[in-house]
Amino acid sequence: MFKLAFRNIFRNRLRTALTLAAIITGVTAIIISGGFVEDVFVQLRESTIHSRIGHVQIFRHGYSEYGGREPSRYMIAQPAVLMDAVRAVPHVQAVMTRVNFSGLANNSRADLPIIGEGIEPDKEAQLGTGITIVAGRPLRDTDAFGAVIGEGVAASLHLRPGSFVTLMVNTLEGALNTLEYEVVGVFHTFSKEYDDRAVRIPLAAAQELLFTQSAHSIVVLLDDTSTTDIVTATLKARLEPLGYEVKPWHELADFYQKTEALYRRQFGALQSIILVMLVLSVANTINMVVYERTGEFGTLLALGLRQRQVFKLVLLENTLLGLIGSLLGVIFGVALAGMISNIGIAMPPPPGSNIGYTATIRLVPWVLGVATLTGALAAVVAALLPARRASRLLVVDALRHNI
Repeated sequence: MFKLAFRNIFRNRLRTALTLAAIITGVTAIIISGGFVEDVFVQLRESTIHSRIGHVQIFRHGYSEYGGREPSRYMIAQPAVLMDAVRAVPHVQAVMTRVNFSGLANNSRADLPIIGEGIEPDKEAQLGTGITIVAGRPLRDTDAFGAVIGEGVAASLHLRPGSFVTLMVNTLEGALNTLEYEVVGVFHTFSKEYDDRAVRIPLAAAQELLFTQSAHSIVVLLDDTSTTDIVTATLKARLEPLGYEVKPWHELADFYQKTEALYRRQFGALQSIILVMLVLSVANTINMVVYERTGEFGTLLALGLRQRQVFKLVLLENTLLGLIGSLLGVIFGVALAGMISNIGIAMPPPPGSNIGYTATIRLVPWVLGVATLTGALAAVVAALLPARRASRLLVVDALRHNI
């Protein structure tokens, strides 16, 4: 039966070629679109992580829910001890402390509401590969009263490297404090909204500004993003009993979550459309083949072949056709993906960002598997009704087609 089905595939080479072309086109479309979507996810994920979020962040318990209203009540009193505990976890590459604050930035002529961060510059340089300095230089540990500001802040206050900016904030006790900082650099990140309000100063300067030695968060950089869940689980087991909460990057990146959900649904809809188009295209060809072979099926039934064997024969023929088409489609899709990736696809900035990027086509095993399954499934589904009709032919009527 298998040998007969395989030989029958190539009896009408033109129709076989048309069917294979339809399957190859559909499989290739899934590989290219799926690889493009996966590349969007990877680039968006890494940009989100390396702009400022990091792989994991650690806070005092309750900070995520109430810290925005009362940040002083949810600070880490001994960050150094906590950092030592985090460094002992495998896959941790760097651990850094941050202090968050909000207030006003003044250039002696105008004020601008800002969100500020006290950071450890040299450690942040390992994490902040997604931060681009557009003027001046990055912040250094030796810059006791230096600051780097977002592009939006620089544009609003007409600041540039070498300018001075005064930050006015409320201390943890409610007193008003002001200090002057020299702008050493202007940066932009993946998030335009952040760049429009962001000011970053050294950790010691931020603690002096707020009159505290505590920190709001501990940011963890890992050696590989794929280890995030393992490290998060380990940190939760060790730190949550001590009154800390551990948040992986994807829980902190709301924009990424919504973008991924949107693209996943779009890709699923595209798969469904391709599957329907393949089924209709292949079914049309199979119907024509079955009609032309009516006399042949009548002869097989007259010679004693059972109806279920005729059904299996037609189904097996098209299953083999679907598998061959899927295999060729994967080969062609992989080759085309490589060509496109070598050239690159220039993409405009995503919504909420001011940075464009170059997209590629990523060859992901699950996308290749889905593409192969879709091509084979389309051929099988398209063959069901024609195979059923062929198996239920009346022998006398079918034999008349041989005349």
